[in-house]
Amino acid sequence: MQTARTPHTLYAKALASAFCALALLAPSAPARAMVIRDLTSVQGVRVNQLVGYGLVVGLSGTGDQATQVPFTTQSLLNMFQRLGINLPPGVASNLQPKDVAAVMVTAQLPPFSLPGQTINVTVSAVGNASSLAGGTLLMTPLKGADSQTYAMAQGNIVVSGYGASSGGSTTQTNFLTAGTVANGATVERTVASSFDQAGPLTLALNTPSFGTASRIADRINQHFGPNTAMALNAGTVQVQAPANPGARTGFLGSLEALDVTPEAPPAKVVIDARSGTVVLGQNVTLGACAVAHGNLSVTINTQYEVSQPNPLGAGQTAVVPQTQVKAKADKANLLMFNPGVTLEAVVRALNAVGATPSDLIAILQAMKAAGALHAQLDVI
Repeated sequence: MQTARTPHTLYAKALASAFCALALLAPSAPARAMVIRDLTSVQGVRVNQLVGYGLVVGLSGTGDQATQVPFTTQSLLNMFQRLGINLPPGVASNLQPKDVAAVMVTAQLPPFSLPGQTINVTVSAVGNASSLAGGTLLMTPLKGADSQTYAMAQGNIVVSGYGASSGGSTTQTNFLTAGTVANGATVERTVASSFDQAGPLTLALNTPSFGTASRIADRINQHFGPNTAMALNAGTVQVQAPANPGARTGFLGSLEALDVTPEAPPAKVVIDARSGTVVLGQNVTLGACAVAHGNLSVTINTQYEVSQPNPLGAGQTAVVPQTQVKAKADKANLLMFNPGVTLEAVVRALNAVGATPSDLIAILQAMKAAGALHAQLDVI
């Protein structure tokens, strides 16, 4: 009789097959050339984070509750005063708007941004508002780390989530308390950059590597001439650039388009214990070792029964617990690995015994402790 295959079983087998296929291709895949633009960043050319506090209005009863979030009402009253609206003390103290929410507004200011350009902003509720859908962000100054205002944000909020409730039942898709305003902020101030200043440029490697830094410097010297670039360390390459801003821009554009074959990455195994994700790099190998792994499960089941004495006796009714303890040890699967075993054999063997993510994490940690895993073990 043929056993029926559930969609979950078929998906698991397909995923295991795809994992094995990737493992087969990984060791033999040649190093791929990359342009310098993808390997480095220019020192001084960076984005800057902006943040601001504002109010969202126009909500359909999904705003902050004034009794629990008093700073929303206080902010609304302060805004009224700036607009010339002075409410009587009795009205102001009893103001309880339901269509207003306090939010934090964040944005990233790209390098070389000029006044008048627009950028996207993200709006997130800070009170107990249930939804920002349909709201409008009022004018909010966005400040940098130096407390200076660099942009002003305002506009209609777009929320990707959806929610509905009726009769005590609620359904929700994605999140309703955060949204975006496309081109919702206008740049008001430029950020000073050292790019236009005369002198050498500094390239910072995204992944520090002595070999990659040396190859980048050699490739630049090969194209622009000797002594143009020098690798200072594993993460920095200094480049002699023209002093004229126009020539400097063209020089850097040509430089970033040069292709370089980076050094092979170090062998590394990354483990995310919270989600059970395990990622093995292509250069991971094993020394000679034997692995046996089995699961021990202990189940304790307690049921409470009532002991009722004889009606004519002098006893008392009592609760008597009945506890059953069961222990089960699964059969351990012994795996033998020869010296120099690659990722291909490791993945095949672990998939063959049906190792779960938790099993795989325990096995890899034990291999590293025994000195048989030739890779860096990074637990995040």
